[in-house]
Amino acid sequence: MLSKDVEAAVSRIDAAIDVLGSVDLTGLSAGDLVRLAGRCETLVRRQAVVRGDITLEIGRRDVSEVGGAPHKVLADWLRISPAEGRRRAVMVEPLASRTTLTGEPLPPRQPETAQAWREGLLDVEHVRVIQRFLTDLPIAVPREEREGAEAFLAEHARTLRPDQLARLADRLALTLNPDGDFSDADRALRRGFTWGRQDATGMSTGRLVATPALRAELDAWLARFAAPGVCNPSDPRPAVHDQPSQDQVDADRRTHAQRQHDALSALVRGQLGDPKLGTHRGLPVTVIVSASLQDLQDKSGVGITAGGTAVPITDVIRMASHSYLYLTVFDEKSGRPLWLGRSKRIATADQRVVLHDVDRGCSFPGCTVPAYGCQVHHANTDWADGGVTDIDDLNLACGPHNRLVKRGGWTTRKHRDGTVEWLPPPHLPLVGGVNSYHRADRLLRKRRRQGPAQPRPIPNRRSP
Repeated sequence: MLSKDVEAAVSRIDAAIDVLGSVDLTGLSAGDLVRLAGRCETLVRRQAVVRGDITLEIGRRDVSEVGGAPHKVLADWLRISPAEGRRRAVMVEPLASRTTLTGEPLPPRQPETAQAWREGLLDVEHVRVIQRFLTDLPIAVPREEREGAEAFLAEHARTLRPDQLARLADRLALTLNPDGDFSDADRALRRGFTWGRQDATGMSTGRLVATPALRAELDAWLARFAAPGVCNPSDPRPAVHDQPSQDQVDADRRTHAQRQHDALSALVRGQLGDPKLGTHRGLPVTVIVSASLQDLQDKSGVGITAGGTAVPITDVIRMASHSYLYLTVFDEKSGRPLWLGRSKRIATADQRVVLHDVDRGCSFPGCTVPAYGCQVHHANTDWADGGVTDIDDLNLACGPHNRLVKRGGWTTRKHRDGTVEWLPPPHLPLVGGVNSYHRADRLLRKRRRQGPAQPRPIPNRRSP
């Protein structure tokens, strides 16, 4: 429970917002509306400071005290994405006061920005412009110049919009690094590859920031395998290892971008299942797909990979012609696994494949980690406590959530329908339950049986 003083302060804020929400804005002049907007914006920004302090303090607590990874606990409680939780934690860390190992106070790493932030003069966008500027500066820029630049931008952030501040930051970056010199270490920090979400068509857009070495390596591969007539999926006998015939070249109607996509697909497909790659969580580095028998027979619908990717059944069937694919088939009505590709005997590897279909990802409520990133967890009784490694007692859990059973005080139990319920520690106001993120099909089957849900009254709940 909150202390009386804190509870009283929060209640006063709630009451004040109720008053503001009841104001008849039509009775205010344009000038009053602008002034009110400014006051409200300052209040929102000051509340963001308090929110940041809370985020930072929770991040300092032990997992056993919080009941899980701090940013994930906050994300679940506040109903925000884990990515947003991490962004908040990363943003406020340089703005917080510090202490030495002996307990002596130290100023924030970005002191001028922190001061303006606490005064309610900066929006989150202002802060991120300044922090992005500092992150993108070359490592060779001296500390004194970095500190001066931070103070300069913080001063002007008090009067500029974020977009105006970003333009000023760009000009300042050119002043500090007029020759555009970046070291190997600078470039290495920028490297990365990220996927966006699958769209309604099943297609995905990614963003690649490649090092010069990777660019050179891809250039060499694409020069050979993205040439006209090579790796053409529309060709019944595509040229891969051999040179394409002139007829194959003439029949190739793909764009340059499409040829490069198909060349990368050939590169990855040729590596999957190679013994040289070893294993990942007890299985070969391979594609694992779950599909219903009904969809396979109808050649419609989608299969779900252990990475959470939806693949059209026509593509699943085509992929199944390659030796690297694992395919589990289940009954759509009951959800019961019917067949496991390549099963010769019940073994740990086969159990993992079955669990990839049953859970499809971490079973912790709200966790989005797909099956590829999960460990096998004893749902009812842990192995150390006499549990058995039986498929009916196993489920998938990512590493951090698996450890919560021991360190965080969580418990689990597996129901007859195969779902796993997570029960929070009794001393924390956390919400447990069953994770439906990876198995939306179960909710859809339930909806078809019960009919559309009737709307329920919205509870009067101010805080998460």
